[in-house]
Amino acid sequence: MTGPMRLAAVASLLLIVLSGCQTADTSGVVRTNEPSKGDVTAFGDAFDGLKTVSDVEYYASDQAVAEAKNQFRAENYGNAGALFYKATQLAPNDGGAWMGLAASSDRIRRFDLSDHAYRQAFRLVGGTPEYYNNVGYSYLLRGKLQDARSNFLKAYELAPNDPTVANNLQLLSSSVKNLER
Repeated sequence: MTGPMRLAAVASLLLIVLSGCQTADTSGVVRTNEPSKGDVTAFGDAFDGLKTVSDVEYYASDQAVAEAKNQFRAENYGNAGALFYKATQLAPNDGGAWMGLAASSDRIRRFDLSDHAYRQAFRLVGGTPEYYNNVGYSYLLRGKLQDARSNFLKAYELAPNDPTVANNLQLLSSSVKNLER
């Protein structure tokens, strides 16, 4: 090939390659995966009624939380704690995952971890009956009966008909009666 023919071949090849490129859209509009009203699927169906990514209510931590709850119910508290920890890393604003991590940490007597998890949970879910009940149970496990009682009473004030809170208050009263010195 001579010089001009080689140059024409390279220019043609470059033109073919560049024709596939697009310039950046500077209009400020962000394209999503949402179909337009007249768009059709590859099968010729309309997109109306199909779920798109924005319609799906799934969070990355859901699977870890579900498995963690199963492990907790099976009394595998270490496994549950590891899965709740994973869930808090996937979704740091999941208050339920932080509550689960705190409860699991209590059961394996890692109160340093449970204290941190309860602080995060309070920031996210606030002072719910479940929160005060769990914190009270944590203090009960530590033997801090006065702190346990004050948290159980806060939970009782918020949910007087909750059987879990009532059972924990009864458990606390039996703990006080059977206190060994």
